[in-house]
Amino acid sequence: MRERFAEVTTDLLGSHERLSVVTADLSARLFDEARAAHPDRVINLGIREQLLIGVAGGLALAGMRPIAHSFAPFLIERPFEQIKLDLNHQGVGAILVSAGASYDIAGGGRTHQSPGDVALLSTLPGWTIHVPGHPDEAEAQLRTAVRGDDPVYLRLSNQSNARPLAPGGRPGFHVLRRGGAATVLAVGPLADSVLAATEGLDVTVLYAATVRPFDAATLRAVLADQPEANVVLAEPYLAGTSAAEVAEALVDRPHRLLSLGVARDEVRGYGTPRQHAIAHGLGSAGMRLRITRFLAA
Repeated sequence: MRERFAEVTTDLLGSHERLSVVTADLSARLFDEARAAHPDRVINLGIREQLLIGVAGGLALAGMRPIAHSFAPFLIERPFEQIKLDLNHQGVGAILVSAGASYDIAGGGRTHQSPGDVALLSTLPGWTIHVPGHPDEAEAQLRTAVRGDDPVYLRLSNQSNARPLAPGGRPGFHVLRRGGAATVLAVGPLADSVLAATEGLDVTVLYAATVRPFDAATLRAVLADQPEANVVLAEPYLAGTSAAEVAEALVDRPHRLLSLGVARDEVRGYGTPRQHAIAHGLGSAGMRLRITRFLAA
């Protein structure tokens, strides 16, 4: 996804005169061609993440459409105060594009992991948060984002589904499978694993490549056809990140919720992304076990 992001952004810089790119060393080499063609609009600041957001805010105030890019913990967690003040408080938008997701860079240790980024950014108003599950979705979401001025977060990952599941990167939830006992919301690159985990189970599977705004209308419409409101969230970041959204969507209806995602307990072994997924119960076998127990309860 990161390579596709750089290719598409380089192309967009040639047709969108307001577009600018700000990096903090990460992926700077991927923009060598773009920097040569647009030296005034492709800026590498070095490892200065707070400045990264501050410059993006200044560019937005000057009428530009900035893209700020770094690993998720350095783009969202480290400069969160700047996001809150230099973007939200100033009433300007930017496109924040992260790489690394929750534990793609498992070998980099805890400093390079950010399972809490979506939960943290969700505390601020007005953000569109994309969690693409395929490079085609990420490209479509990026091309749409550059045409606006709103704050957008595009969360890229090394993990990917076999094919795009959100046509044209469209927001909202998409029905992948129908059943009657529960509704499982699979977010981004977890979709293929969720489909494998629920094979043969009487459940509806929804897919989301965009999680904010939360598509409460589709969730309610699907649950209207089910006798009980049993919901499973399968999110590739902190477990329960969207639990409040589900509760608000179903405030007038009794419901049960199972939240699958990255646990709060830190996995201190470096390992591989696959090993981290299994440790957090996000492999297909682990998810199937927890979902079947939830349905049987």
